[in-house]
Amino acid sequence: MVIKYMLFGQYLLKQGLIKSGDTINARIMQLKNNRRIGDLARERGWLTDEEIDKILVIQEETLEIFGEIAVKEELLTETQIEELLKAQKDSYLFFGEALVQLGAISDEDMKKHLKLFNKLKYSSTDLSGS
Repeated sequence: MVIKYMLFGQYLLKQGLIKSGDTINARIMQLKNNRRIGDLARERGWLTDEEIDKILVIQEETLEIFGEIAVKEELLTETQIEELLKAQKDSYLFFGEALVQLGAISDEDMKKHLKLFNKLKYSSTDLSGS
């Protein structure tokens, strides 16, 4: 299998460094932790559920970015979007970090293999050696 199309979790599984359940648990942890812009805006009282739904429907139709739609529809300001994006970035949990928090892999091993994975991925090396 060419690593170019492989996800980091698949790579770790293939290397025998984590179990399949670890991948699922890490993704669940990410889903719980990594907040969407609409959710953050709702928590601040800036958007209602109906306004979020409106933006999401427009987003499905236009493929525009959530924040751009919110500003265009005059539901949020650019400043509010910047604040929301910063809050989202500051609390973002990466997949490898989630694996470490779950105890599936050590921080040292995760960082070592992430560097190797990225090196292999961007050189389009075949992991099987063929």
